[in-house]
Parts: sequence; structure tokens; C-alpha cells
Amino acid sequence: MSVDVADLVRTRTHHPEAIAEAAARRVRRPLLGASGRLMIVAADHPARGALGVGDRKLAMANRAGLLERLCLALGRPGVDGVLATADILDDLLLLGALDHKVVMGSMNRGGLQGARFELDDRFTGHRPEDLQRLGFDAGKLLLRIDYDDPGSLNTLESTARAIDEMAARRLPVFVEPFISRRDADGRLRNDLSADAVTRSIAIASGLGGSSAYTWLKVPVTDNPDDMARVMETTTLPAVLLGGDVGDDQDGAYEKWRGALQLPTVRGLVVGRSLLYPADGDVAAAVDTAVGLL
Repeated sequence: MSVDVADLVRTRTHHPEAIAEAAARRVRRPLLGASGRLMIVAADHPARGALGVGDRKLAMANRAGLLERLCLALGRPGVDGVLATADILDDLLLLGALDHKVVMGSMNRGGLQGARFELDDRFTGHRPEDLQRLGFDAGKLLLRIDYDDPGSLNTLESTARAIDEMAARRLPVFVEPFISRRDADGRLRNDLSADAVTRSIAIASGLGGSSAYTWLKVPVTDNPDDMARVMETTTLPAVLLGGDVGDDQDGAYEKWRGALQLPTVRGLVVGRSLLYPADGDVAAAVDTAVGLL
């Protein structure tokens, strides 16, 4: 579909209440369908200032283009829903693109990409009460842990309290944990070794007063063959994250394919690699990912 930015701006200017009205009349669905699997398209990167895809530094900066790609992806068979921040979900509500879809709000976006305070990742996005009020289906939060950065402790504590608040509302929350460290240039890097991913899963699984509504959003390890051992760390349901896979789309598919056979892995949450594939064919990229499920 073609997105009319002028029309969206008119509605936001003259009828801001239209967003809440669209949320109220949205047709909802269960988190899981008959297959018991989830295919979620992610678009919460811009709120962290993370606009790049591969060597295209501002690929996600064109909002109309991003919305058009999201609408195309959401219209493909087998796509269950979307993960995004309030600004993007509000646009999708106004476009009528969220009926019969799982809507997942992104909760902590304060750890801006490249900032000195990146690991003090504050909850600047959806609050549990926002997700409940809007009738959304789940929340997602990012948990990066650097043993040398005190900001990680603030994020750990805030994450635990968010898990508690989501459980009190019986809302699923997807926790995306990493063991992270800064390189010699001060850039934050996520450690995808088997040992690091195992530790991150163990830490995330134990947060909060109840794990009843906690899901995990986990990366595939550097060596995909390690995933079976890594996922033995928890009984919490998990989805795989995509990340920026560059030009090796086929390699990413193969990594996901193997991990999706594990008993705790229930689906995929993938963003840039499907919305901005190297060959430009969003529909084909999405359909291939859906086929892995």
C-alpha cells in the first residue's frame, strides 16, 4: 500500500483522539494461533537512533517507506504481528493495519545507540499500563548486561519491576538478554558465544517475582550448533531475533532453521533483514522466513 503522509499528519493534527479510537475498535486475536508458532516483524530500532541497515546508515529514516514495508509484511500469509514503539504503532493503527494481529509494544528505548549511557537502558517507551489501556497483546524489553558498567544494574532492576507489572496484568513480556562489553573504541558489542548467551538466558529467566508471563527473545549463537545446549538453560518459551544479517540472507535462514527445531523455540521476531533485504524483495524475504516455521 502507499502511505499518505499528509493524511496521517492531518489526522494527528486535527483528531489525535483517532489513535485511541482505532485501538479501541481493533479486532484482537490470541497471542498464539493454531500452529503454536509466532512470526513477528520488528520495527522498534529507530527510537534508539539505530537507523542503519548494513552499509545504509539512514535506511530506516524514511517513515513513509518504513510504514509501507511494514504494511506489506503484515499482509503476507503467516505473519502474526508487529513489534514497535508508540509512534509507529499509532501510525499503523490509523492505517488500519493491525486488525487480527499481535501487537507488541517496545518498552525501554533509553539506551541510545552509541551513547555513553547506552547500558543504563531506561524505560522510555510503552509502560505496562499503556499496553493494557490500548489493548495491545505483549511488551518487549532489551536487557544488555556489561559486568564493568554500573548502568546495567539499573536496567536489571527496572527490568525486574517491569516483568512484575506485566505479570500482574497477565500480559506477556518478551525479554531480549545479552552479555555485552565495549571494544577498544568504546563501541558496545554483544557476546554471542555459547557461554555468554547461556549466562544471559539464566539471568533473564530469574528476574521478577513471577516468570509466568515471561518469554525470551534470543540470538542464534556464533556457532549455531551450540543452540541446543544453550536453550537447555530455561523452560521459558523463546523466539529468535534476527538482527542485521547484512548480505548473507541465506546464511541467516539456515541458522534460524536449525534453532527453530528446539522445543523451547516458538518462533521468530525479525526486523531489518526482512524489511530491508539486500535484493529489495520484502515479500519474498518474509515468505521465506514464514516457511521456516
